[in-house]
Amino acid sequence: MNAVIVAVGIMLVLSLCRVHVVVSLIIGALAGGLMGGLGMKGTLDAFNEGLGGGAQIALSYALLGAFAVAISKSGIADALAARVLKMIGREDGKGELAVKWMLIGVLLVAAIASQNLLPIHIAFIPLLVPPLVLVMSRLQLDRRLVACVLTFGLITAYMFLPVGFGGIFLKNVLLGSVEKSGLDIQGLNVMQAMGIPALGMLIGLLTAVFITYRKKRVYALPEASVSVTANSETAPSYNAKSLLAAGGAVVIAFVTQLWADSMIIGALAGFVFFSVMGVVRWKETDDLFTEGMKMMAMIGFIMIAAAGFAQVLKATGEVQTLVDASVEWIGESKAIGAMLMLLVGLLVTMGIGSSFSTVPIIAVIFVPLAMQLGFSPLAILSIVGTAGALGDAGSPASDSTLGPTSGLNIDGQHNHIWDTVVPTFIHYNIPLLVFGWIAAMVL
Repeated sequence: MNAVIVAVGIMLVLSLCRVHVVVSLIIGALAGGLMGGLGMKGTLDAFNEGLGGGAQIALSYALLGAFAVAISKSGIADALAARVLKMIGREDGKGELAVKWMLIGVLLVAAIASQNLLPIHIAFIPLLVPPLVLVMSRLQLDRRLVACVLTFGLITAYMFLPVGFGGIFLKNVLLGSVEKSGLDIQGLNVMQAMGIPALGMLIGLLTAVFITYRKKRVYALPEASVSVTANSETAPSYNAKSLLAAGGAVVIAFVTQLWADSMIIGALAGFVFFSVMGVVRWKETDDLFTEGMKMMAMIGFIMIAAAGFAQVLKATGEVQTLVDASVEWIGESKAIGAMLMLLVGLLVTMGIGSSFSTVPIIAVIFVPLAMQLGFSPLAILSIVGTAGALGDAGSPASDSTLGPTSGLNIDGQHNHIWDTVVPTFIHYNIPLLVFGWIAAMVL
Protein backbone atom coordinates (compact mmCIF):
# COMPACT_ATOMS: atom_id res chain seq x y z
CA MET A 1 0.00 0.00 0.00
CA ASN A 2 1.13 3.56 -0.68
CA ALA A 3 3.10 5.08 2.20
CA VAL A 4 1.22 8.38 2.02
CA ILE A 5 -2.13 6.63 2.42
CA VAL A 6 -0.78 4.62 5.36
CA ALA A 7 0.74 7.64 7.11
CA VAL A 8 -2.24 9.95 6.67
CA GLY A 9 -4.72 7.18 7.46
CA ILE A 10 -2.99 6.23 10.72
CA MET A 11 -2.65 9.88 11.74
CA LEU A 12 -6.35 10.58 11.13
CA VAL A 13 -7.62 7.39 12.81
CA LEU A 14 -5.49 7.95 15.91
CA SER A 15 -6.56 11.60 16.10
CA LEU A 16 -10.24 10.65 15.87
CA CYS A 17 -9.64 8.11 18.65
CA ARG A 18 -8.54 11.04 20.83
CA VAL A 19 -4.85 10.17 20.73
CA HIS A 20 -3.01 13.49 20.95
CA VAL A 21 -2.38 14.97 17.51
CA VAL A 22 1.38 15.24 18.09
CA VAL A 23 1.59 11.55 18.99
CA SER A 24 -0.63 10.69 16.00
CA LEU A 25 1.64 12.66 13.66
CA ILE A 26 4.79 10.98 14.98
CA ILE A 27 3.33 7.46 14.74
CA GLY A 28 1.92 8.18 11.28
CA ALA A 29 5.28 9.54 10.12
CA LEU A 30 7.12 6.47 11.42
CA ALA A 31 4.66 4.12 9.74
CA GLY A 32 4.81 6.04 6.46
CA GLY A 33 8.60 6.24 6.47
CA LEU A 34 9.02 2.54 7.16
CA MET A 35 6.40 1.67 4.53
CA GLY A 36 8.15 3.98 2.07
CA GLY A 37 11.47 2.18 2.51
CA LEU A 38 13.31 4.90 4.45
CA GLY A 39 14.08 2.60 7.39
CA MET A 40 14.03 3.78 10.98
CA LYS A 41 17.14 5.96 10.68
CA GLY A 42 16.07 7.52 7.38
CA THR A 43 12.60 8.22 8.74
CA LEU A 44 13.93 9.86 11.88
CA ASP A 45 16.46 11.89 9.88
CA ALA A 46 13.73 13.17 7.56
CA PHE A 47 11.41 13.89 10.50
CA ASN A 48 14.13 15.80 12.36
CA GLU A 49 15.02 17.73 9.20
CA GLY A 50 11.44 18.89 8.88
CA LEU A 51 11.07 19.98 12.50
CA GLY A 52 12.86 23.25 11.86
CA GLY A 53 10.19 24.24 9.35
CA GLY A 54 7.59 24.56 12.11
CA ALA A 55 9.82 26.28 14.67
CA GLN A 56 9.18 29.83 13.48
CA ILE A 57 5.41 29.35 13.52
CA ALA A 58 5.60 27.72 16.97
CA LEU A 59 7.57 30.67 18.37
CA SER A 60 5.09 33.06 16.76
CA TYR A 61 2.22 31.31 18.51
CA ALA A 62 4.05 31.36 21.84
CA LEU A 63 4.51 35.14 21.62
CA LEU A 64 0.95 35.60 20.41
CA GLY A 65 -0.18 33.55 23.40
CA ALA A 66 1.65 35.89 25.76
CA PHE A 67 0.12 38.84 23.93
CA ALA A 68 -3.36 37.31 24.24
CA VAL A 69 -2.88 36.85 27.99
CA ALA A 70 -1.79 40.48 28.27
CA ILE A 71 -4.93 41.54 26.40
CA SER A 72 -7.05 39.52 28.81
CA LYS A 73 -5.36 41.32 31.75
CA SER A 74 -6.52 44.62 30.31
CA GLY A 75 -10.07 43.60 31.21
CA ILE A 76 -11.37 43.82 27.66
CA ALA A 77 -13.22 40.50 28.04
CA ASP A 78 -15.09 41.84 31.07
CA ALA A 79 -15.77 45.08 29.19
CA LEU A 80 -17.26 43.21 26.25
CA ALA A 81 -19.38 41.06 28.58
CA ALA A 82 -20.64 44.12 30.43
CA ARG A 83 -21.34 45.91 27.17
CA VAL A 84 -23.56 43.18 25.76
CA LEU A 85 -25.26 42.33 29.06
CA LYS A 86 -28.13 44.74 28.53
CA MET A 87 -28.67 43.57 24.94
CA ILE A 88 -28.63 39.90 25.96
CA GLY A 89 -30.93 40.52 28.89
CA ARG A 90 -33.79 42.01 26.90
CA GLU A 91 -36.98 40.12 27.50
CA ASP A 92 -37.90 39.89 23.81
CA GLY A 93 -34.70 37.97 23.11
CA LYS A 94 -33.84 40.21 20.15
CA GLY A 95 -30.77 41.62 21.88
CA GLU A 96 -29.19 38.20 22.25
CA LEU A 97 -29.90 37.39 18.63
CA ALA A 98 -28.42 40.71 17.48
CA VAL A 99 -25.20 40.10 19.42
CA LYS A 100 -24.92 36.57 18.01
CA TRP A 101 -25.12 37.79 14.42
CA MET A 102 -22.82 40.70 15.16
CA LEU A 103 -20.15 38.33 16.48
CA ILE A 104 -20.50 35.99 13.51
CA GLY A 105 -20.29 38.91 11.11
CA VAL A 106 -17.25 40.47 12.77
CA LEU A 107 -15.34 37.19 12.86
CA LEU A 108 -16.21 36.40 9.24
CA VAL A 109 -15.07 39.82 8.03
CA ALA A 110 -11.90 39.61 10.12
CA ALA A 111 -11.05 36.16 8.72
CA ILE A 112 -11.55 37.30 5.13
CA ALA A 113 -9.62 40.54 5.71
CA SER A 114 -6.72 38.56 7.22
CA GLN A 115 -6.16 36.92 3.84
CA ASN A 116 -6.79 39.83 1.49
CA LEU A 117 -7.10 43.30 3.03
CA LEU A 118 -4.64 42.95 5.92
CA PRO A 119 -2.64 39.81 5.05
CA ILE A 120 -1.81 38.70 8.59
CA HIS A 121 -3.29 35.22 8.13
CA ILE A 122 -4.20 33.56 11.45
CA ALA A 123 -2.31 36.07 13.63
CA PHE A 124 -5.56 37.92 14.37
CA ILE A 125 -7.20 34.91 16.03
CA PRO A 126 -5.24 34.77 19.32
CA LEU A 127 -5.76 38.54 19.59
CA LEU A 128 -9.43 38.92 18.66
CA VAL A 129 -11.11 35.64 19.62
CA PRO A 130 -10.05 35.02 23.27
CA PRO A 131 -11.64 38.27 24.54
CA LEU A 132 -14.89 37.25 22.79
CA VAL A 133 -15.00 33.69 24.18
CA LEU A 134 -16.61 34.92 27.40
CA VAL A 135 -19.38 36.58 25.38
CA MET A 136 -19.84 33.43 23.27
CA SER A 137 -20.22 31.36 26.45
CA ARG A 138 -22.75 33.82 27.82
CA LEU A 139 -24.69 33.60 24.54
CA GLN A 140 -24.30 29.80 24.48
CA LEU A 141 -23.05 30.21 20.90
CA ASP A 142 -21.81 26.89 19.55
CA ARG A 143 -18.08 27.27 19.05
CA ARG A 144 -18.13 24.63 16.32
CA LEU A 145 -20.09 27.20 14.32
CA VAL A 146 -17.48 29.85 15.06
CA ALA A 147 -14.72 27.44 13.95
CA CYS A 148 -16.57 26.91 10.66
CA VAL A 149 -16.98 30.68 10.18
CA LEU A 150 -13.28 31.35 10.79
CA THR A 151 -12.11 28.48 8.57
CA PHE A 152 -14.43 29.61 5.76
CA GLY A 153 -12.91 33.08 5.81
CA LEU A 154 -9.35 31.76 6.00
CA ILE A 155 -9.70 29.38 3.04
CA THR A 156 -12.33 30.81 0.69
CA ALA A 157 -10.69 34.23 0.68
CA TYR A 158 -7.36 32.98 -0.66
CA MET A 159 -8.83 30.39 -3.05
CA PHE A 160 -11.15 32.89 -4.78
CA LEU A 161 -10.04 36.51 -4.28
CA PRO A 162 -6.72 37.29 -6.03
CA VAL A 163 -5.54 39.85 -3.46
CA GLY A 164 -3.09 39.44 -0.57
CA PHE A 165 -2.53 35.76 0.18
CA GLY A 166 -5.11 35.07 -2.52
CA GLY A 167 -2.84 36.80 -5.00
CA ILE A 168 0.05 34.57 -3.94
CA PHE A 169 -2.00 31.36 -4.12
CA LEU A 170 -3.97 32.07 -7.30
CA LYS A 171 -1.40 33.97 -9.36
CA ASN A 172 1.99 32.74 -8.18
CA VAL A 173 1.31 29.23 -6.90
CA LEU A 174 -1.67 28.02 -8.98
CA LEU A 175 -1.16 29.82 -12.29
CA GLY A 176 2.61 29.55 -12.00
CA SER A 177 2.51 25.80 -11.33
CA VAL A 178 0.10 24.92 -14.14
CA GLU A 179 2.04 27.07 -16.61
CA LYS A 180 5.30 25.31 -15.71
CA SER A 181 3.48 22.02 -16.21
CA GLY A 182 2.62 22.87 -19.80
CA LEU A 183 -0.76 24.67 -19.71
CA ASP A 184 -1.26 27.88 -21.70
CA ILE A 185 -2.71 30.32 -19.16
CA GLN A 186 -3.25 33.22 -21.57
CA GLY A 187 -6.76 34.65 -21.15
CA LEU A 188 -7.68 32.38 -18.20
CA ASN A 189 -9.80 34.00 -15.48
CA VAL A 190 -8.71 32.43 -12.21
CA MET A 191 -11.77 33.72 -10.34
CA GLN A 192 -14.03 32.07 -12.89
CA ALA A 193 -12.13 28.80 -12.47
CA MET A 194 -12.49 28.83 -8.69
CA GLY A 195 -15.99 30.35 -8.57
CA ILE A 196 -17.94 27.06 -8.46
CA PRO A 197 -15.70 25.49 -5.77
CA ALA A 198 -16.01 28.70 -3.74
CA LEU A 199 -19.79 28.38 -4.05
CA GLY A 200 -19.45 24.93 -2.45
CA MET A 201 -17.61 26.54 0.47
CA LEU A 202 -20.41 29.08 0.84
CA ILE A 203 -23.05 26.35 0.91
CA GLY A 204 -21.04 24.57 3.60
CA LEU A 205 -20.94 27.75 5.68
CA LEU A 206 -24.68 28.36 5.32
CA THR A 207 -25.34 24.75 6.31
CA ALA A 208 -23.28 25.15 9.48
CA VAL A 209 -24.88 28.48 10.40
CA PHE A 210 -28.55 27.75 9.70
CA ILE A 211 -28.82 23.97 10.11
CA THR A 212 -26.06 22.03 11.86
CA TYR A 213 -25.10 24.41 14.67
CA ARG A 214 -28.08 26.74 14.91
CA LYS A 215 -29.00 25.52 18.41
CA LYS A 216 -27.43 26.75 21.63
CA ARG A 217 -24.62 24.88 23.37
CA VAL A 218 -23.92 25.28 27.08
CA TYR A 219 -20.40 26.24 28.22
CA ALA A 220 -19.15 26.75 31.75
CA LEU A 221 -18.63 30.40 32.65
CA PRO A 222 -15.40 31.23 34.52
CA GLU A 223 -15.89 32.38 38.10
CA ALA A 224 -14.14 35.64 37.37
CA SER A 225 -16.89 36.60 34.95
CA VAL A 226 -19.82 35.80 37.22
CA SER A 227 -19.80 39.25 38.75
CA VAL A 228 -19.95 40.88 35.35
CA THR A 229 -22.58 38.66 33.76
CA ALA A 230 -24.69 38.55 36.89
CA ASN A 231 -24.80 42.35 37.16
CA SER A 232 -22.97 42.31 40.48
CA GLU A 233 -21.81 45.42 42.29
CA THR A 234 -18.24 44.16 42.22
CA ALA A 235 -15.91 46.65 40.55
CA PRO A 236 -14.92 45.73 37.01
CA SER A 237 -11.33 44.66 36.32
CA TYR A 238 -10.82 47.28 33.64
CA ASN A 239 -10.66 51.04 33.16
CA ALA A 240 -10.41 53.48 30.28
CA LYS A 241 -6.60 53.38 30.30
CA SER A 242 -6.40 49.59 30.10
CA LEU A 243 -8.98 49.41 27.30
CA LEU A 244 -7.20 52.11 25.30
CA ALA A 245 -3.94 50.25 25.85
CA ALA A 246 -5.53 47.02 24.57
CA GLY A 247 -6.80 48.75 21.42
CA GLY A 248 -3.48 50.49 20.84
CA ALA A 249 -1.52 47.27 21.36
CA VAL A 250 -3.61 45.40 18.79
CA VAL A 251 -3.14 48.18 16.22
CA ILE A 252 0.60 48.31 16.88
CA ALA A 253 0.89 44.53 16.61
CA PHE A 254 -0.95 44.51 13.26
CA VAL A 255 0.97 47.44 11.78
CA THR A 256 4.33 46.11 12.97
CA GLN A 257 3.65 42.68 11.52
CA LEU A 258 2.71 44.17 8.15
CA TRP A 259 5.83 46.34 8.20
CA ALA A 260 8.24 43.63 9.37
CA ASP A 261 6.40 40.71 7.75
CA SER A 262 6.79 38.81 11.02
CA MET A 263 4.19 37.62 13.54
CA ILE A 264 7.00 37.34 16.10
CA ILE A 265 7.99 41.02 15.86
CA GLY A 266 4.35 42.12 15.77
CA ALA A 267 3.39 40.22 18.91
CA LEU A 268 6.54 41.41 20.69
CA ALA A 269 5.79 45.05 19.81
CA GLY A 270 2.25 44.75 21.13
CA PHE A 271 3.45 43.13 24.35
CA VAL A 272 6.08 45.85 24.91
CA PHE A 273 3.39 48.52 24.39
CA PHE A 274 1.31 46.92 27.16
CA SER A 275 4.32 47.11 29.49
CA VAL A 276 5.06 50.73 28.60
CA MET A 277 1.43 51.66 29.28
CA GLY A 278 1.60 50.02 32.68
CA VAL A 279 -1.12 47.44 32.03
CA VAL A 280 1.50 44.74 32.41
CA ARG A 281 4.24 45.37 34.96
CA TRP A 282 7.79 44.42 34.06
CA LYS A 283 8.01 42.03 37.01
CA GLU A 284 4.90 40.23 35.71
CA THR A 285 6.20 39.65 32.18
CA ASP A 286 7.92 36.36 33.03
CA ASP A 287 4.72 34.87 34.43
CA LEU A 288 2.68 36.18 31.48
CA PHE A 289 5.06 34.70 28.94
CA THR A 290 4.94 31.37 30.74
CA GLU A 291 1.13 31.43 30.85
CA GLY A 292 0.87 32.42 27.19
CA MET A 293 3.30 29.73 26.09
CA LYS A 294 1.36 27.12 28.03
CA MET A 295 -1.83 28.25 26.30
CA MET A 296 -0.26 27.95 22.85
CA ALA A 297 2.05 25.00 23.56
CA MET A 298 -0.24 22.43 21.93
CA ILE A 299 -0.61 24.47 18.74
CA GLY A 300 3.13 25.06 18.53
CA PHE A 301 4.06 21.43 19.02
CA ILE A 302 1.47 20.32 16.46
CA MET A 303 2.90 22.72 13.89
CA ILE A 304 6.44 21.47 14.56
CA ALA A 305 5.39 17.81 14.39
CA ALA A 306 3.36 18.50 11.23
CA ALA A 307 6.45 19.94 9.52
CA GLY A 308 8.36 16.76 10.36
CA PHE A 309 5.46 14.61 9.17
CA ALA A 310 5.31 16.46 5.84
CA GLN A 311 9.06 16.08 5.33
CA VAL A 312 8.83 12.30 5.82
CA LEU A 313 6.05 12.10 3.20
CA LYS A 314 8.17 14.02 0.74
CA ALA A 315 11.29 11.96 1.48
CA THR A 316 9.53 8.67 0.71
CA GLY A 317 8.78 9.83 -2.84
CA GLU A 318 5.39 8.17 -2.43
CA VAL A 319 3.45 11.36 -3.12
CA GLN A 320 4.58 11.17 -6.74
CA THR A 321 3.88 7.42 -6.76
CA LEU A 322 0.35 8.07 -5.53
CA VAL A 323 -0.25 10.63 -8.24
CA ASP A 324 1.21 8.31 -10.89
CA ALA A 325 -0.94 5.40 -9.69
CA SER A 326 -4.08 7.50 -10.14
CA VAL A 327 -3.29 7.70 -13.85
CA GLU A 328 -3.74 3.93 -14.17
CA TRP A 329 -7.05 3.99 -12.32
CA ILE A 330 -8.51 6.78 -14.44
CA GLY A 331 -8.30 5.23 -17.87
CA GLU A 332 -10.12 7.43 -20.40
CA SER A 333 -12.99 8.59 -18.15
CA LYS A 334 -13.13 12.34 -17.52
CA ALA A 335 -15.63 11.91 -14.67
CA ILE A 336 -13.48 9.33 -12.86
CA GLY A 337 -10.35 11.33 -13.62
CA ALA A 338 -11.70 14.52 -12.07
CA MET A 339 -12.86 12.77 -8.90
CA LEU A 340 -9.61 10.81 -8.42
CA MET A 341 -7.49 13.91 -8.89
CA LEU A 342 -9.56 15.74 -6.28
CA LEU A 343 -9.31 12.81 -3.85
CA VAL A 344 -5.54 12.62 -4.27
CA GLY A 345 -5.34 16.35 -3.59
CA LEU A 346 -7.44 15.89 -0.46
CA LEU A 347 -5.19 13.12 0.83
CA VAL A 348 -1.93 14.95 0.12
CA THR A 349 -3.05 18.26 1.61
CA MET A 350 -4.39 16.62 4.76
CA GLY A 351 -0.97 15.09 5.26
CA ILE A 352 1.15 18.11 4.38
CA GLY A 353 -1.28 20.59 5.94
CA SER A 354 -0.75 23.32 3.32
CA SER A 355 -2.50 23.89 0.01
CA PHE A 356 0.32 26.24 -1.00
CA SER A 357 2.76 23.30 -0.78
CA THR A 358 0.41 20.77 -2.40
CA VAL A 359 -0.33 22.55 -5.70
CA PRO A 360 3.25 22.48 -7.09
CA ILE A 361 3.48 18.74 -6.28
CA ILE A 362 0.25 17.63 -7.96
CA ALA A 363 0.29 20.08 -10.90
CA VAL A 364 3.26 18.30 -12.50
CA ILE A 365 1.15 15.18 -13.18
CA PHE A 366 -2.41 16.50 -13.10
CA VAL A 367 -1.96 19.09 -15.85
CA PRO A 368 -0.63 16.70 -18.56
CA LEU A 369 -3.17 14.04 -17.48
CA ALA A 370 -6.10 16.46 -17.61
CA MET A 371 -4.97 17.74 -21.01
CA GLN A 372 -4.78 14.17 -22.28
CA LEU A 373 -8.32 13.49 -21.02
CA GLY A 374 -9.61 16.53 -22.92
CA PHE A 375 -10.40 18.95 -20.08
CA SER A 376 -10.52 22.63 -21.02
CA PRO A 377 -7.76 24.93 -19.68
CA LEU A 378 -10.29 26.56 -17.31
CA ALA A 379 -11.39 23.17 -16.02
CA ILE A 380 -7.77 22.10 -15.49
CA LEU A 381 -7.12 25.27 -13.50
CA SER A 382 -10.19 24.53 -11.38
CA ILE A 383 -9.19 20.89 -10.79
CA VAL A 384 -5.66 21.72 -9.64
CA GLY A 385 -6.77 24.68 -7.51
CA THR A 386 -9.57 22.74 -5.83
CA ALA A 387 -7.38 19.66 -5.32
CA GLY A 388 -4.85 21.88 -3.56
CA ALA A 389 -7.41 23.64 -1.35
CA LEU A 390 -9.08 20.34 -0.41
CA GLY A 391 -7.87 19.12 2.95
CA ASP A 392 -6.79 22.55 4.21
CA ALA A 393 -10.05 22.45 6.16
CA GLY A 394 -10.39 19.30 8.20
CA SER A 395 -6.66 18.58 8.55
CA PRO A 396 -5.42 18.29 12.15
CA ALA A 397 -2.13 19.85 11.05
CA SER A 398 -3.49 22.78 9.00
CA ASP A 399 -3.15 26.32 10.29
CA SER A 400 -6.71 26.91 9.03
CA THR A 401 -7.92 24.56 11.80
CA LEU A 402 -5.16 25.14 14.36
CA GLY A 403 -5.78 28.89 14.26
CA PRO A 404 -9.47 28.72 15.26
CA THR A 405 -8.69 26.18 17.98
CA SER A 406 -5.99 28.42 19.44
CA GLY A 407 -8.56 31.13 20.11
CA LEU A 408 -11.64 29.09 20.96
CA ASN A 409 -9.91 26.71 23.38
CA ILE A 410 -8.55 29.41 25.65
CA ASP A 411 -10.70 28.07 28.51
CA GLY A 412 -10.21 24.38 27.66
CA GLN A 413 -13.77 23.83 26.40
CA HIS A 414 -13.07 23.40 22.67
CA ASN A 415 -11.57 20.15 21.38
CA HIS A 416 -9.32 20.54 18.35
CA ILE A 417 -10.34 17.32 16.60
CA TRP A 418 -14.05 17.02 17.36
CA ASP A 419 -14.93 20.72 17.59
CA THR A 420 -12.78 22.12 14.75
CA VAL A 421 -11.33 19.41 12.50
CA VAL A 422 -14.38 17.18 12.08
CA PRO A 423 -16.93 20.04 11.63
CA THR A 424 -14.78 21.83 9.05
CA PHE A 425 -14.03 18.59 7.18
CA ILE A 426 -17.73 17.76 6.87
CA HIS A 427 -18.91 21.24 5.94
CA TYR A 428 -16.13 22.20 3.52
CA ASN A 429 -14.26 19.21 2.10
CA ILE A 430 -17.40 17.34 1.08
CA PRO A 431 -18.92 20.38 -0.75
CA LEU A 432 -15.52 21.09 -2.32
CA LEU A 433 -15.35 17.56 -3.68
CA VAL A 434 -18.84 17.85 -5.15
CA PHE A 435 -18.56 21.37 -6.55
CA GLY A 436 -14.96 20.88 -7.68
CA TRP A 437 -16.11 17.86 -9.68
CA ILE A 438 -19.02 19.84 -11.14
CA ALA A 439 -16.64 22.65 -12.12
CA ALA A 440 -14.34 20.17 -13.87
CA MET A 441 -17.23 18.75 -15.90
CA VAL A 442 -18.96 22.01 -16.93
CA LEU A 443 -16.14 24.51 -17.44
